Amino acid sequence: MSATTVRPPRSRTLGVDRRPLAVPAFRRMWIASVICAVGGSFSVVAVPTQLFRVSGSSAAVGAAAGVSFAALVAAALGSGALADVMDRRTILLAADLSLALTYAALWAQASLGGRSVPVLLVAVAFQGLAYGTVMTTTGAAVPRLVPAELLPAANSLSSLVRYGGSVLGPMLAGVLVPVVGLGMLYLFDAVALLAVVWAVAMLPPLPPESAADGGRGSSVARRTSAGFRHLASDRLLVAVLAVDLAAMVFGMPSALFPELARHVFGGTAGGPETGLLYAAYPAGVFAAGLLSGTFTRARRHGALVAGAAVAWGLAVVLAGLAAELWIALAALALGGAVNFVLSTFRTTIVQTHTGDVVRGRVQGALTVVLVGGPQIANVLHGAAGAEYGPRVVICAGGLLTVTTVAAIAWAIPRLRRYTAPEPGPVSGPVAALTSSAAPGDRVRPAPASRARAGLR
Repeated sequence: MSATTVRPPRSRTLGVDRRPLAVPAFRRMWIASVICAVGGSFSVVAVPTQLFRVSGSSAAVGAAAGVSFAALVAAALGSGALADVMDRRTILLAADLSLALTYAALWAQASLGGRSVPVLLVAVAFQGLAYGTVMTTTGAAVPRLVPAELLPAANSLSSLVRYGGSVLGPMLAGVLVPVVGLGMLYLFDAVALLAVVWAVAMLPPLPPESAADGGRGSSVARRTSAGFRHLASDRLLVAVLAVDLAAMVFGMPSALFPELARHVFGGTAGGPETGLLYAAYPAGVFAAGLLSGTFTRARRHGALVAGAAVAWGLAVVLAGLAAELWIALAALALGGAVNFVLSTFRTTIVQTHTGDVVRGRVQGALTVVLVGGPQIANVLHGAAGAEYGPRVVICAGGLLTVTTVAAIAWAIPRLRRYTAPEPGPVSGPVAALTSSAAPGDRVRPAPASRARAGLR
């Protein structure tokens, strides 16, 4: 294909927006993520199940969650700093290989009848370190693989796989445990990750554009600190992360679902009603992902982030007020759908508005928010629910989400005014959009300077 101007069609279409799959490198990564989202997520069930079997206590399961969270946060911040001075493909390859080896080690200890809680917790820590690195570095690498105008569609495709895998993987694991045992689930995870390792190995080199902010000679701590200073100085990024954090902390009432099912809808804690409440949100997310073509071409990204967060808060209020289970389920499904829009454009703004020199560190901060927000929400909702009851707390959380997001949008007009740049001419290396790729394919960096110009 010649280096001519290429513009994606502007019309909206029903169904999934598949345009980024025309980029060979992204297509390989996405196909590998499909394999790994289901066949590589069995440890979500296997690890807590084995810990409970070995210890006979849910305290060990809770300890593992704490260890994993701490390791993931440390990895997100550290790998974000490294991603700004090292080849991101190298970091991804090391992290994915480490994750595969961790699952192989878990398979080996389970096959040998391992019953040591400390050994399992060490494995969980390595799993958290590897996964946090993968999440952060992938977010920093994707803008180098696809043009900026395709980032909303690329992020929606990634979210569709992630949420679909979070539903199908554990369901399939529950079916397989009685048949093949826990040990084989770890082996399945390790084998599935080989697809991701192959896809990463086939990526073109992704070195940093420059070594500003201290470069290679600076410590990880100094580079991380510089990244936070950059983040704090950018009001748009602060607004985006604050909106997302408000939506997750105030408006994520999943800790109250068992009590809601029992005391409001007449079910049992852990019964079918509880399962439906937990399933409604991801079902809405997945449904929105299947219709991503209706919104991924939109350009008013800031207004969409704020509007989706407000809509999520209102959906939570409706769920808290619902007198019938089906109304609460519909509200949570609607909330999942608008949250998919929120997450798509939140990630896109962070990726395109951030220069490549600090993108890894900002992505690390975003990873911490994504992981930490639901954890904080569980603590706050659980404590408040025990004092005031689930209905009051859920409604209050939804209202807090709406008022907090409205206040942020009013205080920082750049958020509601932020508009994605018009797609520019696509030429040269971006001919990879329609070419067949090889390991040495070159890719151009995301046009950060044009992205920053998207403020009107």
